[in-house]
Amino acid sequence: MSDILTLTLRRLRAPFITLISVYAIAIFGLVLMPGVDPHGNPWKLSLFDAFYIMSYTATTIGFGEVPYPFSYAQRLWMTVSIYITVIGWAYTLGSIFALTRHPAFRIALGRFRFEGRVRRMTDPFYVVCGYGQSGRRLVAALDEIGYATVVLEIEPDRARAHLVRDTRQPSALLIADARAPDVLEAAGIRMPNCAGLVALTRDDQVNQAIAIGARVLARELPVLARVKSPGAREMLEAIGNVIVVNPFETFAFNLGLALAQPDTLRLEDWLTGVPGAKPPPHIEAPSGHWVIAGYGRFGHCAGQALLAAGLSYKAIDIDPASCGEEGILGTALAEERLRQAGIDDACGLIAGTDIDVNNLAVVNTSRRAKRKLFVVIRQNEVGNRSLIAAARADMEFVQSAVMTNECLQLLTTPLLNRFLMLARKQPNVWAVGVAGRVRDVVGDVVPHVWAITCDPDLLGVRHALVESPEPALTLFHLLADPDDRRRRLNAVPLLLLTSGRDVLLPDEQTPLRSGDRILFAGEGGVEGLQRRTLTDDVAIDYLRTGHEPSRTWLGRLLAGARGTAQAKTS
Repeated sequence: MSDILTLTLRRLRAPFITLISVYAIAIFGLVLMPGVDPHGNPWKLSLFDAFYIMSYTATTIGFGEVPYPFSYAQRLWMTVSIYITVIGWAYTLGSIFALTRHPAFRIALGRFRFEGRVRRMTDPFYVVCGYGQSGRRLVAALDEIGYATVVLEIEPDRARAHLVRDTRQPSALLIADARAPDVLEAAGIRMPNCAGLVALTRDDQVNQAIAIGARVLARELPVLARVKSPGAREMLEAIGNVIVVNPFETFAFNLGLALAQPDTLRLEDWLTGVPGAKPPPHIEAPSGHWVIAGYGRFGHCAGQALLAAGLSYKAIDIDPASCGEEGILGTALAEERLRQAGIDDACGLIAGTDIDVNNLAVVNTSRRAKRKLFVVIRQNEVGNRSLIAAARADMEFVQSAVMTNECLQLLTTPLLNRFLMLARKQPNVWAVGVAGRVRDVVGDVVPHVWAITCDPDLLGVRHALVESPEPALTLFHLLADPDDRRRRLNAVPLLLLTSGRDVLLPDEQTPLRSGDRILFAGEGGVEGLQRRTLTDDVAIDYLRTGHEPSRTWLGRLLAGARGTAQAKTS
């Protein structure tokens, strides 16, 4: 607001002074003009009368000549006043219209409206810095699962995409540099309901600066930054309390899972996807020799994953610095280079250049040399989706999809990340069983995933675990509808964190303790019913005993009296 006021006073100072001067001249001139009363006596208007007359003249109301008819001198001055005030108003209004079109004023007004929308957010929200492919996809996913969003984007062309997007939850957009501390503060990172900040700009140095600024301004705020360079990663890890995600390394890890534990990979992709979307396909990568086309940062990460799985590979790149001694210098578009890399004996191909058209051409050339290949392709631009789809690849690297899954996993449901870490240590067949249980509950779509905490500050939890611990509160009760205990809720408990130990796929008869945290996967809306149960002592008693106590003090008093009478009778 201060910027708007300062800019307004600065730009309209001359028009306002001009308008005030014009009216001052008109009023004082009218006071000095001689008049005649009905008896022929000379008189002059008072300062108040002159101000009154000029006021209704300026508003075009026109009450007439008061208190007496004007003399010719007064009428002449009124004529002059009308023209000079019209000129003054034209100049002032023109300046006002010019101010509203001034870029600086529009920026200040947009900033003021943005800050107002952020202040009005009462539910948890995330700040997303960068509205590229990954940012747009993440905002849509957060909106789908019920989180408000605040978007910061420095490029107007990218920001316009947010203006035409319909969101279910509140969302605010500011075109500004998120590295500036005042911009981060305006985005609400110090507000108690700010759930986290995600830096997803295209520049590692910018993401690093945003993460450091957010960490300084809000030390307890969860911060996630996408970086690909080792230097930026080391800097953020040295600062601490910043979640660093390298999408190339994440995809390489997934490639390793596709080689060793394909069903575990599918379970991960399924649980970290956007709720309601189609489940990911089953991907099982073969073992043998691989060819990597494009040996930049993405190709190096993929190569490390192959080496970790005990597989051989040969890389092709046109850049001698990237290729190194172990690679083949040249373009993978040439069939000769592909054969030199061993495409005839290869079981898989990774088309990982930074040009989508080249990746598609590499895939087609490789298939002409060897028809049966497991193909991994990299998509760089969202507008080239049709090109990547034409490759009919077995596995695709889409950076925005990888980042969305990682952000949802690491920020919105930290307990999910703990579950996935444990799931990776289980045999592949275990993941098949878990996926089957979830599919039986939600069908063939990505489930909602949420965590519930048995917080003793909640009325229902305190009543069930402290005030009246019998019968014991179990997972079975949390999986029942608080309105009808005979109806089971469509959810599966994936992980129980109790007394510092993890219990995978806990039994429904497991008794719950104060502070226990449970991870569920299931249909949307179940989380709300469970949270209602934990905050309602009457609902918890109904689920545990089958009897619904009275909600009024009089009803409870009468129920207590009846219980006492029955005890005496028995």
